[in-house]
Amino acid sequence: MSLITYETNGAVAVVTLNNPPLNLVTLALSKQLRETLQSLDADEAVRVIVLTGSGQKAFCVGSDIKEFPEVWDNVIEKKLQKENETFNTIEFLSKPVIAAMEGVVCGGGFEMAMACDLRVLSANGKIALPEINLGVFPGSGGLFRLPKLIGAARAVELMMTGEFVEAQQCLAWGMVNRLAPAGSVLDVAVSLAQQIALKPHEAIKLIKQGVREIGMQPTDQCFLKNLRFSENIFRTADCAEGVAAFLEKREAKFL
Repeated sequence: MSLITYETNGAVAVVTLNNPPLNLVTLALSKQLRETLQSLDADEAVRVIVLTGSGQKAFCVGSDIKEFPEVWDNVIEKKLQKENETFNTIEFLSKPVIAAMEGVVCGGGFEMAMACDLRVLSANGKIALPEINLGVFPGSGGLFRLPKLIGAARAVELMMTGEFVEAQQCLAWGMVNRLAPAGSVLDVAVSLAQQIALKPHEAIKLIKQGVREIGMQPTDQCFLKNLRFSENIFRTADCAEGVAAFLEKREAKFL
């Protein structure tokens, strides 16, 4: 059985974690996910990727603890490094990735979602980083991605307590972008993906790259990189079309 499946519909690709009922992150799933995403990033017909889990119970609850004994002699190289490489692949793709999350999201499952650009959660969903209860901390990106999302104080509290956060609080804190009725998360995420896919793709790509890179640099370097990005985007055909359409009071026809 393939642990990762995907289908494309126009400019949107839906990638599914196919390890129900909890869609645990195994070594094999991590590898298949990384390879699938890299393939879709190279597909020019795909503009936006939606990442979801199989079933309604959980998007993903993180690592398969049963695998730990076989990697325990070198858990960093055999497990964490490979998992981080997969989640970094999500963040560094040139195309937007939207996490469509039904039900429970915890541990590495939320670390995976944090590497995505946007997150949609079911109204009955809840999120936690419970690694502290195993005597460890979120080792696949939570330590540095969560503070960027919700601030250091809240991030420290969630990682130190391991407590679940209910859907409405997740939205209020900025852990997710949107809530959707249970069972409708994928539909809402795909609709959002289709909306973004219609926008000029070079600008979308630079927004993703810019938010990632500029946020890591001092203000003076942010200013210079912002100017360089602006110079690139103002030279595109989509920019010329957007300005012309505005002046001519018509709808733009982007490439």
